[in-house]
Amino acid sequence: MSPRQWRRLVAFAGTIIVLAALIALQRQRHEPTPSSVSSARVAITILAINDFHGNLRPPVGGISIADPENANKKVAIPAGGVEHMATLVKGLRARKKNSVFVAAGDLIGASPLLSALFHDEPTIESLSAMGLELTAVGNHEFDEGKDELLRMQNGGCHPTAGCNGPRPFTGAKFRYLAASTIDRRTGQTLLPAYEIKEFEGIPVAFIGLALKNTPNIVSPSGVAGLEFRDEAETVNALVPQLRQRGIEAIVVLIHEGGFPSGGYNECPGISGPIVDIVGKLDKAVDVVVSGHTHRAYRCVIDGRLVTSADKFGTIVTEIEIEVDRNTHDVVSARADNLIVRTDAYAKDPEQTALIYGYDELVKPLAERPAGSITATLSREEGPTGESVLGDIITDAQLAATRSQQDGGAVIAFSNSGGIRASVPKSPDGMVTYADLFAAQPFGNTLVTVTMTGAQIKALLEQQWLNQPKPRILQVSKGFAYTWDDKRPLGDFVAVDRITLDDRPIDPAARYRVTVNSFLADGGDGFSALKEASEPHIGPFEVPALEAYIKANSPLSPQPPTRIRRSE
Repeated sequence: MSPRQWRRLVAFAGTIIVLAALIALQRQRHEPTPSSVSSARVAITILAINDFHGNLRPPVGGISIADPENANKKVAIPAGGVEHMATLVKGLRARKKNSVFVAAGDLIGASPLLSALFHDEPTIESLSAMGLELTAVGNHEFDEGKDELLRMQNGGCHPTAGCNGPRPFTGAKFRYLAASTIDRRTGQTLLPAYEIKEFEGIPVAFIGLALKNTPNIVSPSGVAGLEFRDEAETVNALVPQLRQRGIEAIVVLIHEGGFPSGGYNECPGISGPIVDIVGKLDKAVDVVVSGHTHRAYRCVIDGRLVTSADKFGTIVTEIEIEVDRNTHDVVSARADNLIVRTDAYAKDPEQTALIYGYDELVKPLAERPAGSITATLSREEGPTGESVLGDIITDAQLAATRSQQDGGAVIAFSNSGGIRASVPKSPDGMVTYADLFAAQPFGNTLVTVTMTGAQIKALLEQQWLNQPKPRILQVSKGFAYTWDDKRPLGDFVAVDRITLDDRPIDPAARYRVTVNSFLADGGDGFSALKEASEPHIGPFEVPALEAYIKANSPLSPQPPTRIRRSE
């Protein structure tokens, strides 16, 4: 090759290299690299819980999950407790640039003695210290009425119990949200409808709301003057307002849920109210954090991520979303339900100190002996809806109100929803006051009223009428009935199949009946009790149960046979 040809070849090669470089540069401008794609999105972590119910300590039994070695069996995993949950939450947030800790309601109410004795102030303090930022309002937030809910938010002494904690109660550091709960007096929401959080300049809206059915599952006096509007309609009405503010990423915190058939991190065959609600939501809603049904699941419903974290603090849901920096909309969402295993997470010292401060005040009452039992008193309902513990509770209520001076009762009824835990048998069989309080934590009084036999039949029919699921009342010894769901709704219980001391009740006769104050107020939809007359106020539920167990110790539970179902 001549020198001239060599120079031409080198010049040509140089031109090719320059052209290749220019083409590569042009492609780089139009085809972002993975790192540029990443920088075009903001990653946000949402940690979520629901239905905590004041369980500062790990709940008895932990969480039940499928046995990893045999999917047909269940195993109990020790889980929960604020000491362990705080460690998990703080650890997750420490590793994330952008994070928020939220909840879907029922943080308080139906709580163990350690929290309930102080009107759930310890739970509010604990979750505030843990860094909770936002929560929807659940139905149990109304157990003591709207004014007490507002005290939980704003602080101050209890109106009757006063200030009896180890320090002044300053209220929640997190924000309660109640988009669908309207104060009829003002026409405004009782609490803010939503809150906007910014992450690297990207706004994300969190809408919180209670379930529409709240008035039917709480004491009517607890929600007097309040209106609970449709969940989906409420959210959809807010979407245009949020979009006008440039907000495209929307998360709903709702105290309503569903019933899946799979494991805690699955979602096969989910049913229940949440399915219909999500299907009606504006497509602008990206993620739904749910609760109320005490189930754990992670689902995709109508194209949206929907989660729930079991109950009692046994699970924290870790939700990861990515938001586009330009459109501000969510482009991806995934979740993982993390079990708060007590053997995997150390105790948080701040939470340990908080528990100790309250524990010292409650210990004398909590550890007080309340008699003995020969076997666990189970709250689990059998095929007819009756439970061993339900029988004992109603027998205790009848015993406490049977004498004429105490009310003259011949029948006692108790709602199954008011029985929150079984009474476990300890190695020595002894039962403590705390054990009994865990079973009946609402602080209801007993009320003895007069009802006709016809009103009693109407009461029994209301176990199925206008209920989200059958609400079977527990009944005292001597009272029995048979129900048949093949009969027309409203007539499941034939009047001649209702007996007292083996004799059919007389529709026209008058009977003295004991119920708790929640039922007497028409709670759980049992409006027939509002028609009763001649009320006599008796003792509180737990002291009545304590007196009964003491008087019959050692108490041996019997098979439940008072409620029968027609084959």
